[in-house]
Amino acid sequence: MTGYLAFEIRRTLRDAKFLLFAVALPVGLYLLMADRFAGMGLPAPYVMGSITAFGAVKTALDVGARTAVERGIGWQRQLRLTPLSGLGYLLAKASVAMVVALPPVAGVSLVAALVSGVRLPAGGWALAVLGVWAGTLPFALLGLLIGQFATAQNLQAYQGAVVLVLSFVGGLFIPVSTFPQALATVAEVLPSYWLAQVGHAAALGGDRWRAALVLTLYALVLGAAVAVRYRRDTARA
Repeated sequence: MTGYLAFEIRRTLRDAKFLLFAVALPVGLYLLMADRFAGMGLPAPYVMGSITAFGAVKTALDVGARTAVERGIGWQRQLRLTPLSGLGYLLAKASVAMVVALPPVAGVSLVAALVSGVRLPAGGWALAVLGVWAGTLPFALLGLLIGQFATAQNLQAYQGAVVLVLSFVGGLFIPVSTFPQALATVAEVLPSYWLAQVGHAAALGGDRWRAALVLTLYALVLGAAVAVRYRRDTARA
């Protein structure tokens, strides 16, 4: 699996346009929104937590969902003829999604520090960057699950809808405190809401352990779903 993982990482890192967009989009959104909610008592570190979560979520989903294209061209069938196991293939894909999710988190945090003057203790920065990054695992797995159901033709529709729901309803662009009660209740069900809570806790405090527990449960459920779907897809091939 190690050799295949190295191959996948090199292949993804060679896609300079994808990496540039993965970092530029959340950084641009942060610069636009950094002071937008200051009048509501939500300073730039709050926006930093929300937008780092968005960057990690979108990038991890993008990478994982690409497996739909590989299924479509028969790449997965070819790999089944090699010594690489199905578990090794899925672990490599999830690992690549995690690797690529780190630059947007680090990029937004760096811009927040340099442009907005966000200052945190060392533990706060570790939670803001590494905590949010580690919490991205459920979204890497969700991307893989989308890739196992979607086709190359409808992938963008599935992926776009999921990103929109997780971002807007999960409160990554608009504070959940402004939502109607019913919508706020729905937001708290979504993993993106809890990933943002990790980022918010780094600067403003909050129940980061509850957020970690919810994200861990999501990772376990989605990991099982990906494994079951891949096994069924293999059985049909």
